[in-house]
Amino acid sequence: MKVTSVADPILPFAQRLLPVKIAGLSLALLKATALELAILAGHLLLYPSGIIQERRAQAHPAPATDGTAQLPTGAKPPVVLLHGFIDNRSVFVLLRRNLAQHGRHRVESLNYSPLTCDIRTAAELLGRHIEEICDRTGSERVDVVGHSLGGLIARYYVQRLGGDLRVRTLVTLGTPHSGTRVAPLANAHPIVRQMRPGSELIEELSRPAPGCRTHFVSFWSDLDHLMDPLESACVEHPDLEATNIQVSGIGHLALPVHPAVASGIRQALDTVRPGDPSTTRADGLTVA
Repeated sequence: MKVTSVADPILPFAQRLLPVKIAGLSLALLKATALELAILAGHLLLYPSGIIQERRAQAHPAPATDGTAQLPTGAKPPVVLLHGFIDNRSVFVLLRRNLAQHGRHRVESLNYSPLTCDIRTAAELLGRHIEEICDRTGSERVDVVGHSLGGLIARYYVQRLGGDLRVRTLVTLGTPHSGTRVAPLANAHPIVRQMRPGSELIEELSRPAPGCRTHFVSFWSDLDHLMDPLESACVEHPDLEATNIQVSGIGHLALPVHPAVASGIRQALDTVRPGDPSTTRADGLTVA
């Protein structure tokens, strides 16, 4: 499955000047780079608004017959958003609004410290956060959307800390599941070293994970400048139920912002999985 963009009106003219493949790639790269710069500028303006942890809205689940609080049957599970490296929850402003407009009103973001030096520690924090959400809302499971490093943190929680009991669907956006070789000078940071191919943490994630209950949906882009190789953003593991979706003409920063990706995320979260309380809705992803 691919998320594709609308053809550019100047493409025929450019193809007369350059070979077809070169013209197409150059224009796509130019457009993706311009979009990345625009998103970066906007994100820098929003960044201060996301530094502080968000306030937690108190849920009001329906009381069950035995006196315990439970969510209504068929209610959509809460969605937890997890940002990437040296970032915060402000990166999800547009995605959060998009989800809310389509019926996902229980959406929460987790900020982990930019000084975090270990993915395992961040995964434990995520686990505590998800337990708190489940206790507060009465939901047994949640869905998680992780951008870049956030997806790797969530995967470690699911695969190595028993988080598959709590996470129904994990959507990752530009996450280096197999490690990335980009920016070798950044190796001074311990988390960057953990994201390298062959690192101890990446090797941990390649170990057997029989019976994992979480479904993975990974969005990866053909123009993601932070993935080297590009396919490292795909989930490739024999024990994991995973769907990898290629995104065309979109850079790394655009993944949590682009409306076509948001539509794909909604489809992934709305897909009924075995064991869901409601099975009245059908099936798979059709991202266009």
